[in-house]
Amino acid sequence: MPLSEHEQRQLEQIEQALYAEHPRLARAMRAADPRVHYRRRIIQAAIGFGAGVGLALAGVLTKNLYMTGGGVLLMVVSAVLALASYRRMSAASGTARRGRRAANKAAGTGMMERFEERWRRRQEEGR
Repeated sequence: MPLSEHEQRQLEQIEQALYAEHPRLARAMRAADPRVHYRRRIIQAAIGFGAGVGLALAGVLTKNLYMTGGGVLLMVVSAVLALASYRRMSAASGTARRGRRAANKAAGTGMMERFEERWRRRQEEGR
C-alpha cells in the first residue's frame, strides 16, 4: 500500500534527522538489502580459501605438517562460510520473490474466496 503525501514527508523528515544525528548508523542502514552483506562474505571466504591453498602449498613445499593442516583447515572453514552465505543470499532473494508473488495474489482473488466459491458450487450441485 503506497504512503500518502503526508506520510512520505514525515518519513523524509525522520530520515534527514537520522542522517544529521547519527551519520554512521545512517550509512550502515543504507545497504538494507541483505544480499549485499552475504555477497561480501562470499568474497571474503573466497580470499580466505585462496590463502588456505597458498598456506597448504607452502606447508607441502617446506614439509611442515602444521602449516599444511592449517591451510587445509582454512580452506574448509572458508568453504563452509561461503556456502552458508550463498544459501542465505539465495533465501533472501527467494523471500523477495515470494513477497512479490503474495502481493500479486492479494490483488486477485484470495484463497478463502476460492474455497468459499468451490463450497457454494458443491452445495448447489448436491441439490
